[in-house]
Amino acid sequence: MYGMPAGGGRPGPGCFAPPGPGAGGVAARRSVTGVAVVCRVGGSAEKGLSRGISSDEPPKRPLTAYFRFMKENHSAFRQKNPEVTNMELIKKIAEAWKELPASQKQVYEESRKADWQRYKEQLAAYKAQLTPVQAAALKEEKRKQLAKRRLFRAKRELTMLGKPKRPRSGFNIFVSENFQESEGISPMAKLKQLFDAWRKLSSSQKQPYLQLAEDDKVRYVNEMKSWEAKMVELGREDLIRSRTRMPRTKTAETAKKAATAKASSRENKAKLKLKKSEE
Repeated sequence: MYGMPAGGGRPGPGCFAPPGPGAGGVAARRSVTGVAVVCRVGGSAEKGLSRGISSDEPPKRPLTAYFRFMKENHSAFRQKNPEVTNMELIKKIAEAWKELPASQKQVYEESRKADWQRYKEQLAAYKAQLTPVQAAALKEEKRKQLAKRRLFRAKRELTMLGKPKRPRSGFNIFVSENFQESEGISPMAKLKQLFDAWRKLSSSQKQPYLQLAEDDKVRYVNEMKSWEAKMVELGREDLIRSRTRMPRTKTAETAKKAATAKASSRENKAKLKLKKSEE
């Protein structure tokens, strides 16, 4: 359970054993395991309450064997490679994992299995203490998380398939060209400073950026046409924008049926008109 590390008897981050009655700024609770722990007000317990789930956070899924290896060796790799970027460092760790003997990988896998068994027990205990309303809230939160993961995978697939990037606005181009030199401690501060600078530009000063934006729109349209044609060849018409899908060609039989129905409709209208004139 949250507040109790796997396999241990010490409270987790933000929680500690109660020092006694009258401790200020803290709120005591009892975990599902029955061990009393104390969490600081405003921590993860309150976040759970704000979502309407429970004062206890659900147990976290255990790390995979690879992520255990990464977590254990990240500091050592960083010390050996202080000049590389985080992405390059992760690649080095991934390569080291691939070259690791199966016997050493098994050690991490066994740790994962032990934690997974403990996780299942903790999860069952956590769900058992939920009210029906809290259980429904937990189910809804999981649904939203799953939707986010699906959206992320869909975006990643489009990137892998080489979908063209959307066109940039004049302001986007202005920001990209001036971001490094702009004043501001944080990225948000820089962006605010650039936004104010953009608003103060005259129409003539904005024109070069707006023209570049128009050129980028043309680039996007042309690249999308080529990309969508390629997707059709690959059988991925589901990735094509609906308004650009080609209408299906009518077969001769379908065209004949449509013509017959149209002629029949005209004939019925003529008969109805004749009948009214006779009356």
